[in-house]
Amino acid sequence: MFALTHANGWIEANVEDAVAELDRMIAVDTSFPPGLGYDDFAGLMEELVAPLGFSSERVVVPAALWQAPNGPAAGSRTNLVASRASGRPVCGLYFHVDTVPAAAGWETDPLQMKREGDRLIGLGAADMKGSIAAILLALRAAQACAVELAYDPMLLFCTDEEGGLYPGIRHLAEQGRLEGHVLNFNGSAEARIWAGCFGLFNLLVRIHGQAVHAGEGNRKGSGLNAIEGALPLLNALTELKAKVATRVSALPPPPGKPPLSAQLNLAAIQGGTAGGQVPALVELTLNRRYAPEERFEDALAEIEEVVRRSIAAVPGLTVETTLVGHLMPTADPTGPHWPRWQAAMGEGFGYAPEQFRKWGAASCSDFGWVQRATGQQEVLLGGLGRPDRNIHSPGEYTTVPDIVSLAKAVLSYLAADFRPDINPDLPPSQS
Repeated sequence: MFALTHANGWIEANVEDAVAELDRMIAVDTSFPPGLGYDDFAGLMEELVAPLGFSSERVVVPAALWQAPNGPAAGSRTNLVASRASGRPVCGLYFHVDTVPAAAGWETDPLQMKREGDRLIGLGAADMKGSIAAILLALRAAQACAVELAYDPMLLFCTDEEGGLYPGIRHLAEQGRLEGHVLNFNGSAEARIWAGCFGLFNLLVRIHGQAVHAGEGNRKGSGLNAIEGALPLLNALTELKAKVATRVSALPPPPGKPPLSAQLNLAAIQGGTAGGQVPALVELTLNRRYAPEERFEDALAEIEEVVRRSIAAVPGLTVETTLVGHLMPTADPTGPHWPRWQAAMGEGFGYAPEQFRKWGAASCSDFGWVQRATGQQEVLLGGLGRPDRNIHSPGEYTTVPDIVSLAKAVLSYLAADFRPDINPDLPPSQS
C-alpha cells in the first residue's frame, strides 16, 4: 500500500495541473444541442491521454442513427475510445463530453473557467468535465508513483448524453465495443449507492399556420396565426402535466426528498419572425421523464393524442411530431463490483460505510441502452454532482477538494493493493 499512499500525496501536490486541464476542457464548446464541438474535444483528449500510454480511436455514430427531421442535433458525433492492453481485466471509465447549452443568467463567461478560491465555475465543471480532469489526475499519479493496477482502464469519451436520440455509449455497446464492467461518472460525490433512474424523451412539435402581413391578420379568411393557434395545446399540456405528476415511482428517492414522480415539461418554444408578420410556424420541445414502471410507447402516445386533439380544434392548423431524443430508464445497476467501489469512494471522500444510502433519480442516464444492448445490469456510478453545484444552471461549479477526492477514489479502485479481499475479478487464492 506504500505506492498508493504516495500516489495520494502526489494527487494533492499536483491538482493544479488538473485544474488547468479543466480550464481547457470548459473552453471547448460541446453543448448539446447542437453538439458541434465533439471533434475538437476528441482532439484535446487525444493530446491529454497519449502521455499515459493510451492508444485512441475515434468512433463516429452514423448520421442515419441520430438525425431527425428538423431536429436540433448537428455535426459529427465523434466518440473517443482510449485503451491500453496489458492482459488485466478491463474497467471502462465513462464520461459524456456534452453539456447543456448555457442558460440565461450566467454572470461570467460559461466557456471561460472562473476560479473563486477552491470553487471552479464554468459550463460542465461538475457535469462532467471536472470528473475527466480528476480521473486523468489519478492515472497520472499511478504512472508517477508506480502503482500496480488491478485493471486496464478503457476511457470512453461519449456524445449526446444530454437527451440525444442516439447517445455514443449506446452505439459503442451495440457494436460490441465495451469490455469488462463500467464506472460511470455522471453521478454524485455523495455517499450514494445508485438504485437506477428514470428514462426521458424529447418530442419536437411543429404547428403550421399561414403567414400574411400583420395588418391583414384580423380579417376573416386572412392568415392563420400559429402561435395563437397553439394556445389550446399549451392549456391541454398544462392539464396533462398535472396528471403525469401523480404517477409515483417505487424507486427510492434521495434522502429527505419526496417520492420520485413522472414529469412533463415544455422545454423550449420558438415561433414568429417579426412584428409585421402573422407567424406561420411555432415549434415546441416537450420533455417527458418517465418512471421505470411506465412504458415509453404509452407515454409517447398519450402526448401525441393530446397534440392531435388540441390542434384539430383550430381549423386550418396542421401539426407534425418528431422524436428528437430518448434515454431509456436504467434498471437496478447493482452487481459484484459495487462493494469495492463503495469502499473506494469511502477512501477518497472520507465516508464511513454506514453513511451510504441507496437512491434513484428522476434525472436520466444513457446506460439503460447499455443494459439492453449488453445484457449486463451492473453499472458503477460516481462523479462530482452535489445538490448545490448548479448543474444545468448558471454558475455551475465544482471544487478542488472534490477533484482530489474523486481522483483518490478512482485510483484506489483501480489499484491492485486496494481491498483485494472484495475484488470479484481476482481468483480466490489472491483475494
